[in-house]
Amino acid sequence: MAFGLYSLLEATILCLNAVCILHEERFLAKVGWAVDQHRGFGEEPGVKSQILNLIRSIRTVMRFPLIGVNIATIIFKLLFG
Repeated sequence: MAFGLYSLLEATILCLNAVCILHEERFLAKVGWAVDQHRGFGEEPGVKSQILNLIRSIRTVMRFPLIGVNIATIIFKLLFG
């Protein structure tokens, strides 16, 4: 199987699905990536808090478009194999 544009798109969709289903309290807290609320006013956020903000942003923005993309991908896979 050749690595093409569709394979890259499918891998991106799977990664976005994985980010969207991460549960902060059940999974991220167990590995030490809980929400860091101990930042002072005016301090720059660290790398960990920026990654957590990215996860929350992806979950918020991509929730409904990702449902449609998943449905389209499933239909495409069913029709064309």
